[in-house]
Amino acid sequence: MSESFWGTFIIGAGVLIITVIFFMQKVTNTSEQNYTLIKETTEAAMQDAFDYASYMIDGETIRINREVFVESFIRRFSQNASLANTYVVEFYDINEYPPKVSLKVKTKEGKFIGNQEVSFNITNKIDAIYETTE
Repeated sequence: MSESFWGTFIIGAGVLIITVIFFMQKVTNTSEQNYTLIKETTEAAMQDAFDYASYMIDGETIRINREVFVESFIRRFSQNASLANTYVVEFYDINEYPPKVSLKVKTKEGKFIGNQEVSFNITNKIDAIYETTE
């Protein structure tokens, strides 16, 4: 009789451990995917916002257009972000000259385990400087 209780305990513990591993893997993957998406989107949006007119005037001034950057970032981010999550994008600092941006993206990841919701707030922050090769 005690062997059957041990067998039930081991199977129950195994199912619980596998559930926790899947949940933590999903949270970790969400954070990594968000960071990669933010990094690539910021780089592409800065390239879209590059002000060619000011560069052509003197050949040295590298500047970006703030409005074009925000528009391009939001458009690109919304095209590639997961529809299952809610995102909050905060722009902290956008310098046109020298070109630098600082932004933060928050998302909430949650899952129901039994009748309780377990949730994490995932925040990714990036500071980017536009660099060119000459």
